[in-house]
Amino acid sequence: MTTSLFLIFNHTFTKAQRANALHALGVERIMDMPPDHKKIWSNIPPDLPTIEAYLEPVQAWLKTKSEKNDFVLIQGDFGACYIMVNYAFKLGLIPIYSTTRRETKEELFQDGSVKLTHHFQHQIFRRYEK
Repeated sequence: MTTSLFLIFNHTFTKAQRANALHALGVERIMDMPPDHKKIWSNIPPDLPTIEAYLEPVQAWLKTKSEKNDFVLIQGDFGACYIMVNYAFKLGLIPIYSTTRRETKEELFQDGSVKLTHHFQHQIFRRYEK
């Protein structure tokens, strides 16, 4: 049986993340969401009082493509993550998120403005806990 990692997040999956997923998680296949599902995930309307119905296409994709004990990387809108993590547990999947080391560089300009530069470096995948 092939173990897969499903990506439900807004960022580019980096080479470091790919290498870590293959080595540490033992996945053999990495599945990105289709473009229309990515659009749903990255554009959750801030004025909807509830979003479970809005996320149904993402849930349906995950249900039809995944198998028990597959991994699913879930990061993004806090409420959407909560819903999808619980849904992943319901399907028998292993929900995870990526931890990062963040380095910040601050530049102060003569006009009083400040420029912040953030550099994120993937560290590990961590399991969500029930």
